[in-house]
Amino acid sequence: MNVLRLLPLAGLIGAVLAAPAHAEGLLDLYQAAQAYDATWQSARYNYDATVFRSAQARAGLLPQAALTAGLTRSTLENTSVDHGFTTQQAAISASQPLYRPANVATYRQGERLVELAQSQLTASSQDLMIRVSQAYFDVLAAQDTLAFIGAQKAATAEQLASAKRNFEVGTSTITDTREAQARYDLVLAQEIAADNDLRVKRIALDTLVGKDNTQPNPLATPIEVPAPQPANPEAWVAAGDEANPAIQQARRAVEIAELETEKARAGNKPTVDLTTSYGLNNNLGGTTTTLGDTRPRSGSVGIAFNLPLFTGFATQNRIRETLSLQDKARADLEATRRQVAQAVRTAYFGVASGQGQVRALEAAEASSQSALDANRLGYQVGVRINIDVLNAQSQLYQTKRDLAQARYNVLLGHLKLRQANGTLQAEDLARLNALLTP
Repeated sequence: MNVLRLLPLAGLIGAVLAAPAHAEGLLDLYQAAQAYDATWQSARYNYDATVFRSAQARAGLLPQAALTAGLTRSTLENTSVDHGFTTQQAAISASQPLYRPANVATYRQGERLVELAQSQLTASSQDLMIRVSQAYFDVLAAQDTLAFIGAQKAATAEQLASAKRNFEVGTSTITDTREAQARYDLVLAQEIAADNDLRVKRIALDTLVGKDNTQPNPLATPIEVPAPQPANPEAWVAAGDEANPAIQQARRAVEIAELETEKARAGNKPTVDLTTSYGLNNNLGGTTTTLGDTRPRSGSVGIAFNLPLFTGFATQNRIRETLSLQDKARADLEATRRQVAQAVRTAYFGVASGQGQVRALEAAEASSQSALDANRLGYQVGVRINIDVLNAQSQLYQTKRDLAQARYNVLLGHLKLRQANGTLQAEDLARLNALLTP
């Protein structure tokens, strides 16, 4: 577990925690989402309710006490006399379970249910981290796209003006001008779409964190995209087998099913309770057999023993049912473990592949810039035409957009890898905050 937390960015955590908080930082927006997101709030309330439900299960092991009281008015009629009397009754009784195996199993089930709810809350927290991070980087990617398209529009406008000047002086044809105009109009359309996409992404982030006009801090560049550590997918799978909330929930489900079988078997076992009671009767006017007021009292202490002898085969069939459900829970656990292992490996190789893509796009960006410079020079000396320059511009800015998106994908991929194996924590968002520029 500790090894998994040692990313190359670990040295930046201290700087993040020491830096003043920024309202639009990734970690701050996650905390804001916790206070606003209905899905996470639902998981938290479910956990609270489960804690109280577990406390209820403990009641089966504790003493029970009750106070009863009553008032009765009676009339006795016969041939010689009519006799009316009033009886006031009050009693207190208590019992303490001494041997009730079903109640013990129920109490232990309550403890497992709390652990299961805690795993569900952890999974919900990790899901919220991913949703906030995804929305955060979506806004940054949309901002980058709009900025790159704006730069491309400016470059295309410059190329259009150059083509018009060259046509006016007779050094180029009208074709160059029309090609530049067509490319400029296309970029304008792309800019409108990018502006709308940014607006939609901002709305999604605002809705998630419960704020208006959020302004995410941009990614600091240049950036060295970190590699997953340890650099072995099986180490991540092994950690996930212990930490993943879905596996933890499945394990708790197996334990709860085993305890349900214990409860079913308890149907064949005796129960022993310690019982005690004390009562007082106040007879005003006598009783059916006596005349005059009386105040009898009574008290008792004893052991109550109960042994089921025959339940119509209900207990035996209940045991068979719970054993089958126990096998089902074990099968579900194994299926969950396999699914988690596959998800962890997929996430790991996604990050590794994303790193390679980033390096390739960085090289492609440099190559595209060189190609654009060469085409501009060739256009000036007459060995290249305008469409060559326009194509080189498009390739450069498309590469820039792809590179920015690839970086965001890798950073988000690190979070998804930790979510897949269950080790994602708020500290991982703090590490990403270190890569953002206020």
